[in-house]
Amino acid sequence: MSVQPSSDPAAGAAVKAADRAHVFHSWSAQGLIDPLAIAGAEGSYFWDYDGKRYLDFSCQLVNTNIGHQHPKVVAAIQEQAAKLCTIAPGFAVDVRSEAARLVAERTPGDLDKIFFTNGGAEAVENAVRMARLHTGRSKVLSAYRSYHGATAAAINLTGDPRRWPSDTASAGVVHFWAPFLYRSPFHADSEAQECERALRHLEDTIAFEGPQTIAAIILETIPGTAGIMVPPPGYLAGVREICDRYGIVFILDEVMAGFGRTGHWFAADHFGVTPDLLTFAKGVNSGYVPLGGVAISAEIAATFDQRPYPGGLTYSGHPLACASAIATINAMAEEGIVENAAAIGENVIGPGLREIAERHPSVGEVRGLGVFWALDLVRDEETREPLVPYNASGADNQPMADFAAACKRGGLWPFVNMNRTHVVPPCTVTEAEAKEGLAILDEALGAADAHTV
Repeated sequence: MSVQPSSDPAAGAAVKAADRAHVFHSWSAQGLIDPLAIAGAEGSYFWDYDGKRYLDFSCQLVNTNIGHQHPKVVAAIQEQAAKLCTIAPGFAVDVRSEAARLVAERTPGDLDKIFFTNGGAEAVENAVRMARLHTGRSKVLSAYRSYHGATAAAINLTGDPRRWPSDTASAGVVHFWAPFLYRSPFHADSEAQECERALRHLEDTIAFEGPQTIAAIILETIPGTAGIMVPPPGYLAGVREICDRYGIVFILDEVMAGFGRTGHWFAADHFGVTPDLLTFAKGVNSGYVPLGGVAISAEIAATFDQRPYPGGLTYSGHPLACASAIATINAMAEEGIVENAAAIGENVIGPGLREIAERHPSVGEVRGLGVFWALDLVRDEETREPLVPYNASGADNQPMADFAAACKRGGLWPFVNMNRTHVVPPCTVTEAEAKEGLAILDEALGAADAHTV
């Protein structure tokens, strides 16, 4: 690291006081949180005002794919700010068209038109709107184990409990079970059986809902926050075939899985499947400036050749965001960052996690690709009972809280959700950094082991 953390507790206390006085935090009971005040970050690390450094195995919200403060991206933002800070989305601008070209160059198939948004949830909102207008239908099917965002349509599409307080039950969304062999909703005993039964379940759902009423099926190519469940071979191809048969738009949500996270530019590349619409955000510029978008097939784009698309955002294709995306994508290509993610996953993280699992009774399953992994933590390896109940809070969540606290004491910032910890460092993570994180994780899992039977 070129920047060495220094200690300034008084400054940290001032930052914390201002935060508590004025900032309203997302997904939180405001009086029960104690945010850590951050002084700086570089590469795979960030640090607080006491000078304590954390290895970022969360990538913040699984978005800093090229790490913190990449100099090429910082410079690109600075240069663009000096040239043109902002311009309305109706104009043609060099950085906007170049960012779109670079994204389209990497998306599968004919997804060559790019509609820019400010983030992933807005990308999902607009993809669903496009699908409904293209088909003239209203319903959208999504999986229970999923997260698609917190805006109006996206939160209803989401399958996890964050949907519940905002679920109108009238948003035209129908949920179904996607494949997940370790906790199979279909009582399958092999990946092939799980795939077959999951596709049959989806077809049954379509039949009972009425195929002529369904505009789209949306899936995270590899679900992220819901557990990093890599779909079995043939599943996404089977969904593609079902969509083609019924005239349903197939949307893949690559907001978290895209831009190198799985060791390919897009997770869809692992499965040889091209959706009709693909949503992206996060890794497209590592979150340095808010940016997301929808990659659109030629057929759906043609729907709006002579018919106005009724949607837009003041900051769509914002010049600073697009400049950061160009620099990010070019840096990823020039520095072999996608290839690094694949190699670290195959040679370091995957084998390392499997070795850790053998030593810890709390680890039920290891799964993932690239720098996109999850440990499913259990109370009992035989019954697969989760370490904490579904949507646990308070005392019920103590085992996971103990584990997370142990990680932080060791200098590792984890990504914890329900009974899982996700191993999601930057795509730039080095072998030494990955091994450092795995060693801390190995020790911290003792806190989870203490709650096993």
